[in-house]
Amino acid sequence: MSNTMDVKSIRLAIVRQKYRPDGGAERFISRALEALDDQNIDLNIITRQWEGKPNTKWKIHFCNPAKYGRVSREKGFATAARQCWEQEHFDIVQSHERIPGCDIFRAGDGAHRVWLEQRARVISPLQRMLTQISPYHRYVLQAEEAMFHSPELKKIICNSEMVKHDIMRCYGVDESRFEVIYNAIDSQKFVPATDEQRRTSRDTLSLPQQANVLIYVGSGFERKGLKPAIEAIASGDRYLIVVGQDKDQKKYESLARQLGCFERIRFAGVQNNVLPYYHAADGMILPTLYDPFPNVILEAMACGLPVITSQTCGGAEFITNGREGFVCDALDVASLSEYVSNIPSRQENDEMGNAARNRILPYTPKNLSQQLVALYHSLLV
Repeated sequence: MSNTMDVKSIRLAIVRQKYRPDGGAERFISRALEALDDQNIDLNIITRQWEGKPNTKWKIHFCNPAKYGRVSREKGFATAARQCWEQEHFDIVQSHERIPGCDIFRAGDGAHRVWLEQRARVISPLQRMLTQISPYHRYVLQAEEAMFHSPELKKIICNSEMVKHDIMRCYGVDESRFEVIYNAIDSQKFVPATDEQRRTSRDTLSLPQQANVLIYVGSGFERKGLKPAIEAIASGDRYLIVVGQDKDQKKYESLARQLGCFERIRFAGVQNNVLPYYHAADGMILPTLYDPFPNVILEAMACGLPVITSQTCGGAEFITNGREGFVCDALDVASLSEYVSNIPSRQENDEMGNAARNRILPYTPKNLSQQLVALYHSLLV
């Protein structure tokens, strides 16, 4: 191709098996595509299922083969998606799924091998054995390795340095093949609460106006660390808002009752609009076992909330202890408890929260778009 190729002519395909409006990868896709729309790039989505209303300029390619279980679902979509992009002859295929043959892989879910390493810390010996022989986990690990060693793979987009180093460690991928592009945040939408917004949000959740309140946002409570979050607030007087869902929620409610803090916890379920819940809080706690860089950390920081998170969360890269929040091991409940007590009420001291907001201000959708377009152009010249 010509070195003078106009980036506006790029036919780009983005692969995501199932689009869920509340998912982190999907929010990355939607924010990136909305920003890229200004570039007039020919945007194509290869998906099994797309919820919501995509931009009418985007072309949706549905690949929904029959599935008979988790492995069949993954294999079937991978085969159908690859057939689709080979027939369409796109300029660039950016996959958010582990499918060998793509030009760019966005490692939004991190390295599956590292997730299994971390999960092994909290499950029983029997569960560890079942994980090792699980056809699903074996398939994902094989697909992951095949993709990272695929000759077609030109770049790996990571949303944190942590994930880049995880993949290098696990699969021996050369550092030159990585591009670290942090997620974008709309800091005009996610803003600190006014006094009235804070008051209204707390009234809605039956939270005392003078209480110190932390928020946890995430579905999949085991991975996202709800158990240590509950244990961390149990010994003090802090309140906790839990936004998200999990099939084992009753287990976490029972834990809160056993620890005597159930009355200080609000299980709010999944929310399409989390903003009022951030506005009710003074800080975020997310001691996740493994998370490349959850969007909710950017959202909370944009709302002026200091964040407590784990060393195995990419979001820790935006936090210096005592400045924008605190970082420790995901299972270190003693440190988590100490940090919970060190999160001030925003009404009394907003210095830490303001530092958190200032930290994320450069990460705009426009900046994300420019980084992506530059990457696409570099692959085509």
